[in-house]
Amino acid sequence: MRQAGIYSGMFSGGRTGPHMLPLARIKKIMKKSGDNVNMISGEAPIVFSKACELFIEDLTRRSWMLTMKGKRRTLHKDDVVSAVMPGH
Repeated sequence: MRQAGIYSGMFSGGRTGPHMLPLARIKKIMKKSGDNVNMISGEAPIVFSKACELFIEDLTRRSWMLTMKGKRRTLHKDDVVSAVMPGH
């Protein structure tokens, strides 16, 4: 059985799983990203998973701030689009 590497628990306070995002799906996306991406270590998708989680959390916070600024209680697609646009 493969041991968890040093990056497995780096961002999760020592946890090695379960992950919020499916690692197999992340690895599949990574392989599709370029012609020369054939071999991916077992730890790379774990780090990508955490990076994606942090990105989603940050984007959600920025989107929610725009929702509140509009005096609404429901986050809409336009809030996310505005959060991604430069200058917001």
